[in-house]
Formats: sequence, structure tokens, C-alpha cells
Amino acid sequence: MNRFSAVFFRSTLHSSLALLLLLGSQSLLAETAFRVVTSIKPIHSILAGLMVGTEGPELLLEGDALPFGYRMSEAQQASLATADLVIWVGPELEKFLIGPVARAQQSGRQVVTLLDNPELKILPSRWSKSDDSTERDPFIWMDSRNTLILVDELARALMDADNGRAHLYRRNRAKLLARMAELDRRLEYGYRGLKSGVGMAYFDTLQYFEQAYALKIRGVLTQSPEQPLEAIKLLQSHARLKEGYYACLLTERGMPMPELPLLTGGVDINIGILDSFGSAIAAGPELYFQLMEENTRTIKRCLQYSGEPVKVAAAESFEPETARIGGKFMLIDHNGKLVTEKDLLGKYQMLYFGYTFCPDICPTSLQVMSLALDMLGDRAALIKPYFITVDPERDNAQVMKNYVKYFNQELVGLTGTKAMIERVAKAYKVRYEKVIEEGGDPDLYIMDHSASVYLMAPNGEFITKFAHGISAKQMVDGLNAYLPKQTAAKP
Repeated sequence: MNRFSAVFFRSTLHSSLALLLLLGSQSLLAETAFRVVTSIKPIHSILAGLMVGTEGPELLLEGDALPFGYRMSEAQQASLATADLVIWVGPELEKFLIGPVARAQQSGRQVVTLLDNPELKILPSRWSKSDDSTERDPFIWMDSRNTLILVDELARALMDADNGRAHLYRRNRAKLLARMAELDRRLEYGYRGLKSGVGMAYFDTLQYFEQAYALKIRGVLTQSPEQPLEAIKLLQSHARLKEGYYACLLTERGMPMPELPLLTGGVDINIGILDSFGSAIAAGPELYFQLMEENTRTIKRCLQYSGEPVKVAAAESFEPETARIGGKFMLIDHNGKLVTEKDLLGKYQMLYFGYTFCPDICPTSLQVMSLALDMLGDRAALIKPYFITVDPERDNAQVMKNYVKYFNQELVGLTGTKAMIERVAKAYKVRYEKVIEEGGDPDLYIMDHSASVYLMAPNGEFITKFAHGISAKQMVDGLNAYLPKQTAAKP
């Protein structure tokens, strides 16, 4: 072999070895890539935002596919069986995943069932057959405050399972939380101009949205496309639509509604088409924001419909809602003493509006608030907590006194006449409404109400609101951001 041939041989050999090493490393990377598989678009969207800069999550239900009656392909089953992390909502929504998820767990795959997460606000299904039923409402993402918690919980799951890229997930989490918080504020304040129309929903997808934003949905036809619509309910609902009881009928994109012509026949009703799964939106990090914005616009258009656009005064449209939270009031504390807004000054105030007959939201919120104050330790002395009833008919001073003692020794219960409660609720932009179940005992009414905890400054100025559903630790983190800069409490 001459010198030129030897050089050429060595060069070719080196190039071949380099190519083999490159191919081998790519093969190794492909084999060791961290794979996350999730079911529906809204959850995929949140994961996609958290996984920016990585392979991103894999989506099972692409395009306009819905989970009702869905059947996975063999390729999808194989993908799920080899995933490092599987995230689904739960058996109430994705029945087709019950078996595959169980098999994935048996083979050592990590599985996250969102409905099992104790940090989230999980509502019971309104279609439970008995009082002791454990069936849950799966549409957790329809409350943007739940989604704030979801961002935290999913980021934690990603960091635990893929610790080598925890810095990436932590950075993406901070960006996503900021966007989610801004969306939540927009949604809440966007409802201040909403007319008080009552809506009917074809499918039960809005319970979380109703509670978060005081939306009035008083009639729901059926749980999902998997549940047949009863003839008697169809006839009764048609009659109520014809009588003009409802201002709007909300349906769902892509869900079959064979009874719709019978329901709306001869009825002049505004119909809105929701897209709670984002079936008409491209999958990705932006989907969740588009889904919530578009559904909110659909609901507002449907309920506000009058043939003319809703007029808003020019000055009002530019004044921040937060600038007008708080004001003068006069109430009675749980010891029978008269209290005004001036008596609250001097300390930070945490205010929660609710009522003592509240079955779940109020006691949960008060427990979180009380636990957060306990976790603050000595710094809790800077804050005074208050519980203001929106149900003065039942919550007199004695009832409030018996109730608040179960939570925090510093908690002050405030009540008053109906007019006094209306005034303080108006000052704090709190929405509430007495609801009597059709055909039910009028004494066993419930109160629909806003469920945030207000944080006010020692001078009475509004600082922020803590959304219902956050954990005590998250509340402590929020309080530490506003309290004087001393040694932060360690939750």
C-alpha cells in the first residue's frame, strides 16, 4: 500500500468510526429519551408548557378525538406500555385507559392520576346514584385556579421522574404560573359585566367553571354522551326553554346530541357551542389559554345576547377592578359587638366570605387559611382573619360564634342584617346567590358565592386574593411575599 493509499485508508477509517460513534450516541439518546404520555389536549397543553426545551409530551387523543367510547390503536398501547411517565385524569373520564394504565403500573411505569391528587379541588359528580358514591367530576381544568395547582403538581412529577432536567422544568413552571395567574384574573374580572341570565347546559362539563366564576347554570340535561337522555327530562327541559326560563343553551363541540332538534323545536333560544376539550384547537402550549378564552367568550355571548351589544362606560373600562375593592361597612362580630372597616385597620386582614351551612368549600377554605396562619408561626400576629357570612338569615352572632371556634382562635365571625351584608359584599365585589333546589325544602337552600380569600393591607387597601383550592403551603408562600421582610416562615 503506497503512502497516499495509507493516508486515505486511515482517514476513511476515522470517518467511519466517527459516524458509527455518532449513530451509536443518537441511538443511545433515542433509547434513553424521557417519554411522557398523556390522554387529552388540555392536560397535554399544560405539560407542553412545562416541557419546553425537551422532547415534549405525547398525546393519545389527537385532533378532534374525545375520550367517550375511544379505542386505542396497537401503536398507542405499545407507546403507553413503554412510557416513563403516564398522566391521565382518571377513570371517570377515560374509561378506555383503565386497563392499560393498570398494566403500565404493574410493569413498573410511573402513573399520575390527577383526580387522586389531594391538592386539587375535586368536586363530586352531580350524577352520583347514592350519597356515599365516590364518583368525581373529571373536568378539573375548567377552573383556572385548579390549573394553577396543576402546574405545580405536574412540574413536581416531572422533576421527580427526570431529575437531570429539573432546572428546565423549574424555569418553565415559573413562566407558566405567571401566565396562568394573569388568565385567572382576566376571567374573574371579566365576569363583572355579565348579565344575570340563567343558562342550560346539554352536558355536565361546567361545574368547576360555575363555582369559580359564579356562573348560573340551573339545568343540565345529561352527564356525557355515554349517558342516555331520559325522555321525561327532555320533555320537561323543552317546556322550560319554551317558557323562557333559560337565556341560553350551551352545547359541546363534537359530542353527539341526537335529541337537540326535539329539545329546541319551536323555541327561540341562543345556543353557544363550547369546546371543553379543545378539539378544534391545535395541540400545544397555547391550547389551554385559547380554550379558556374561547369558552368564556362563548358563555358571555350566549348569556348576554339581547340583539344589541352590551354597553360599558368608557371610564369603567379603564379602571382596574382591584382599585375599587374594599370600603365602608358596618357589621356585628360573633360576640355581638358592632364592627366597622376602621376596626380592621392596623393589621393585615384575611377575609373570607361564606356561610356556616356550606357543605364543603367554606370549611375547606377556612381550614387552609387557619393552617397557613399556624405555619406562619410568630408572623401570624401580623394578620387578623375574618369570616363574613353571606347568609344572614341563618348565621346570627351565636351561630357564627359556635362555628368559628372549630378553625382558629383568632378567627372573627362577622354577620349583620341583609342590607349590611349586601353592602360589604358589594364593596368587596363578592358574588352570592340563594339557590333553592327545584321541588326541595326551601329551608335547605344553599348559597352560591365567590370563594377567594382576600388579603388587605393594614391601611385597608386591597393587596391580592388567594384562589380557592390552593394549599396552605402555597398560601404561606404568597403571604411571605407581602408581609414585611423578616425571616420567612418555613412551611
